[in-house]
Amino acid sequence: IGQERKTCFGSLRMSSSIESIASSPRKLFTNLQSDMFSHPLDKQITRQLSNLPLVASAVRRSMSSIESAFVISNLESTILVSPTQMPRLYDSLATACKILNVKAIPELYVKQNPTPNAYTLAIAGRRPFIVIHTGLLDLLTPAEVEAVIGHELGHLKCEHGVWMTLLNLSTQVLDVLLGPIVSIPTQQLLLRWQRAAEFSCDRAALLVAQDFKVVVSVIMKLCGGSSKSSFNESLNVDTFLLQAEEL
Repeated sequence: IGQERKTCFGSLRMSSSIESIASSPRKLFTNLQSDMFSHPLDKQITRQLSNLPLVASAVRRSMSSIESAFVISNLESTILVSPTQMPRLYDSLATACKILNVKAIPELYVKQNPTPNAYTLAIAGRRPFIVIHTGLLDLLTPAEVEAVIGHELGHLKCEHGVWMTLLNLSTQVLDVLLGPIVSIPTQQLLLRWQRAAEFSCDRAALLVAQDFKVVVSVIMKLCGGSSKSSFNESLNVDTFLLQAEEL
């Protein structure tokens, strides 16, 4: 439950250009608004979802206590990143926020979990937060991790929290909240929206990385990368893109 999801990026071990991208000058989008990069379907379906009576308010009410549980869980079983705790990772977060014009830096937690994943949660008015698994940090380069952070910030920038939460609720919970007749079309609409929302956030990742090969490399590594650097060194982004053209 919540806004937990696998990041939809790829990863290829590119040459030094990927490793050095974080230190190279990048454009800051000082007036960036979410509608400037959101996928058209994301904006369209979000408007449709917003017209569903009582749905958003019902989810916010039901998630209030669950969100509090998430906060407590983060504090007791993860590491809160800060300028004095994993400062390089915090710098990546601050840089991504600055590029995307995110004024309030969300909390960032690192969770011990071998599954490469990241997710974000922001629903009931509390300070939003991002969680990154150690498996993701082991798999990706610093520039690629920053792209993932940009993706998660995209969810916050686009205010996806309520609808992502609704998508992750079980069918049984939807039936209780909305009734079985409403829940089925709502779920279908949410699934269409999820794909569009991920497109929007991939665009946010690209705005942060400002190198499309970094973002493709994340996707590739999530498909078949390894935490062993010697294995990833043989990965090839261009070949991976040729594979994608077969779809």
